[in-house]
Amino acid sequence: MLKVFLWLRYLRKKKIVFLSIAAVAVSTALLIVVSNLFNGFINAFEGVATEMLGDVVIAPPVKFTGYTELIEQLKQDPDVEAATATLSVPGLLNLGGGNVRAVMISGIEPASKAAVTGFKSSLLEQKNSVGPPSFSLRQAKEGLGGFVGIGVIAEPDEKTDEYDFAAIDKMIGREVVVTTGTASEEQSGQIRRRVIKFAISDIVFTGAYYLDKTFIYMPIDSLQKAVQPGEDGRVADQIQIKLAEGVTPEASLERIRQIWSRFARQHLEWNDLLIEQTGIATSKQMQAQYVAEFRKQMDILMLIFGVVSLSVVMLIFCIFYMIVVTRLKDIAIIKSCGATDFSAGVIFLGFGGCVGIGGGVLGTLIAAIITRNINAIEGWIRILFGLKLWKSSTYMFSKIPNEMDWSAAMPILIFAVIAAAAGALVPAIIAARTRPVEVLRYE
Repeated sequence: MLKVFLWLRYLRKKKIVFLSIAAVAVSTALLIVVSNLFNGFINAFEGVATEMLGDVVIAPPVKFTGYTELIEQLKQDPDVEAATATLSVPGLLNLGGGNVRAVMISGIEPASKAAVTGFKSSLLEQKNSVGPPSFSLRQAKEGLGGFVGIGVIAEPDEKTDEYDFAAIDKMIGREVVVTTGTASEEQSGQIRRRVIKFAISDIVFTGAYYLDKTFIYMPIDSLQKAVQPGEDGRVADQIQIKLAEGVTPEASLERIRQIWSRFARQHLEWNDLLIEQTGIATSKQMQAQYVAEFRKQMDILMLIFGVVSLSVVMLIFCIFYMIVVTRLKDIAIIKSCGATDFSAGVIFLGFGGCVGIGGGVLGTLIAAIITRNINAIEGWIRILFGLKLWKSSTYMFSKIPNEMDWSAAMPILIFAVIAAAAGALVPAIIAARTRPVEVLRYE
């Protein structure tokens, strides 16, 4: 109780202690906010990959036929819930009036794509509709339908980074032309131009700028007829797989690899070399190289801010040293009443720990508030100062990740408490070594 009494007395009499609490809070909040932003960006990056590619992806080195048989074999495995095929080729999209965009044409089956991924939730028109999505046009209009990424047909506002959805909605039903190429069967090495006309039946808005800016989607059969006209079987270049509930992607890779190897040997008559060149990985593993670089940047930034935050230790040392020097009489009286050197030292060491706890908890709460409202704060800065801090074209996502990562925040909080206690360590040793007779000799 005596220690608590002295801590409260020092807080009341020495208002400068609140400066050390504020310093700990600011440093803690800074580190946690930086950690939240980086971890949120990484989680969003991995989440988009899973949402658009599924849990596991089979990517052969060349296009292959008979993907329907492969999908049926995959579905027979208890680890697999659903699977879908895609066929992708580069192309040029002509929106009219000389507006031509370089795009990646992705041939898909919308229903099976939605069963494997979160693709339906990214469709502006059909995300709230009953049943699976389709390429059907409005008002039962005849013709080929296709989906277009929102960034392909529009650009976000430079100031608000938001799209004009009223203008975008008018694009639905508009006919466009996409040009691609295929190898000529008559002349080896020659590329023959293929032109495909379709009407925009829906707009894809994933929130990931690269995907929205690059991809358009059309029926895989229609795309195959254009780029692989002489192929009898159904052609694909990638299989995306959704795993059953409770199945970890890493644990299922070997079973999926065995199914693919058996299919490639029996149906495609591929040799071992071609089979081994097939990439079979989880969607997160496919992004591992980029994620590793992001984490390196986060570690470097956290190290820099951590070193800067060590100035808090020096601040606490100076404040506590001043308290010890000016309160030697209190220490001498306590020790003359029977307190040990250890007890006298613990008073200030514990006080430093309490400053760390108070500042750390306050900083964590501040960081949580800032993180949860980071998009609103960025908006206020844009309005007040005309400064746009976050651009989707630069940072890939339309919104700043604002999830609080408590698992990363707790080590920072613990470090703040240890750092504050470390700053009070030397003053605590001075207090412990105080000799009552020398202090009270002339009192």
